[in-house]
Amino acid sequence: MTDVWDILANPSFWVAVLRIATPLLLGTLGVLLCERSGVLNLGIEGIMVAGAFTGWLAVYQGLPLWGGVAVAALTGAVLGLLHAFLTVALALSQHVSGLGITLLATSLSYYGYRVSFPKVNTPPTITPFTEMLWLPIPILGQQTPLTLLALLLVPLIGYGLYRTPAGLALRMVGENPQAAEGQGVSVAVTRTSAIVAGSALMGVAGSFLTLSAFNAFFFNMVNGRGWICVALVVFASWRPGKALLGALLFAFFDALQLRLQQSGAAVLPYQLYLMLPYLLSILALVAVARNAAYPQALMKPYRKGER
Repeated sequence: MTDVWDILANPSFWVAVLRIATPLLLGTLGVLLCERSGVLNLGIEGIMVAGAFTGWLAVYQGLPLWGGVAVAALTGAVLGLLHAFLTVALALSQHVSGLGITLLATSLSYYGYRVSFPKVNTPPTITPFTEMLWLPIPILGQQTPLTLLALLLVPLIGYGLYRTPAGLALRMVGENPQAAEGQGVSVAVTRTSAIVAGSALMGVAGSFLTLSAFNAFFFNMVNGRGWICVALVVFASWRPGKALLGALLFAFFDALQLRLQQSGAAVLPYQLYLMLPYLLSILALVAVARNAAYPQALMKPYRKGER
């Protein structure tokens, strides 16, 4: 127990929590936008992989770091547009489309890496974002600008969803698309815009891994973070503020299990410590999800004129 308190009292632990939470927060906000419009996007895992690869490759080829972030966002937006075409325009299964995009984006990224570096055994590296030591807040000052961007997006997206006409239209489309269409809101345009914007955020979430957390791209680096984001949206009850809380909660458990293993205090097999953040997150999800008010039109295709 003493070791746990020592870990929690160390500022570096909280720096790690915020760093681990950043890609989860960006991805969760992206999923939240999609689902608020009524569309499930299971392509997030592949979109994060594609964002991580294209953003890193762009910087490796000479673009500035923010240029790499923009490329990752554009990659996510293009894949989101494909998902919107399949699920909104063609009204196909959202589950099948999302899983297909995950497979497509992941495979293309790995293929692109192999083609770009056919004879390289060690991943090439770039110079990633540096810490914002100029900030007066110590824990935040040891983060990179993408973490600050993720934190700023929480109130911005919250304000956009609940205080603007566009946000009202988006939520209406996710709750009752027939009523939204009756008020002159284009369901197809609104859902497509939300999917493209949300997928762009997923691409940025992936780019954090290669441009901030690490300085190279390697296979399996996303490692299921996309699926965690899908669960965190349910935990957050589709609200940006709670999405931040959920991302920090999972990151807390993840950072804690890493520190417990490194401290030498681990008395259980390491697999149990690896399982700890997922187990505790599932328990938290079960406790919250029972009362979650999900968008009523979620996963329901809409065809204009149908009742």
